[in-house]
Amino acid sequence: MADAPNHQSLIHALGADLAPVRRLRPPLWRALGWTLLLTAMAALLVWHYGLTPMLTRWRGAPDLAWAGVGAVLTALVAGWVAFSLGVPGRPVSRAWLVLPPALLWIGASGVGCLRSWVAPDTVVATMAGARGCLEFILAFSLPLSAVLVVWLRRAYPLRPVLTAAMIGVASAAGSASLLEICHEFDAAATDLAVHALAVGLVIGVNALCGGRLLRPRRPVGGM
Repeated sequence: MADAPNHQSLIHALGADLAPVRRLRPPLWRALGWTLLLTAMAALLVWHYGLTPMLTRWRGAPDLAWAGVGAVLTALVAGWVAFSLGVPGRPVSRAWLVLPPALLWIGASGVGCLRSWVAPDTVVATMAGARGCLEFILAFSLPLSAVLVVWLRRAYPLRPVLTAAMIGVASAAGSASLLEICHEFDAAATDLAVHALAVGLVIGVNALCGGRLLRPRRPVGGM
């Protein structure tokens, strides 16, 4: 009984600075917003470049189409996983759901390494062209990552680094998907190596910086 006043003081102190907050929408709803954002950006690129060049390349090399499908699915699944990890109690194992579409994306892209052998007349990327791919993926990943960090920061995920890594995967895959619309070359080893470098950079920077941005600004309860 002697501790009752202390308990009351503690409860009062913990509740003194609390303020009402707006409830976050379910992960699926927020993932829908992420899907609409990618769709809008894709529509702008299609409006500018048209679909004919991409469909022509896909008809000549169906593996490019499968790689594009894998990249789109990876972007959407990773986005949903990132939102889901922001909800306490959701299993971390959901992060593995990114693996199947990522394997499709990586595996189909890897076939491009053999393209110059099976199709000697293939137009492959020069170093300048490959550098353009690097710049495209990095340039588009930056705003996409920023949007996801802003959307997820209010949730303060319990696993900020893993969540930030998922943001990196979603942004990099989303950027690679958008690049497919205006990509001027058939996939080849040089081009694929540059894509892998760009994707790795995006994921690494997000895990390093995004993890800090997703942590609470101060310890819970100020204690």
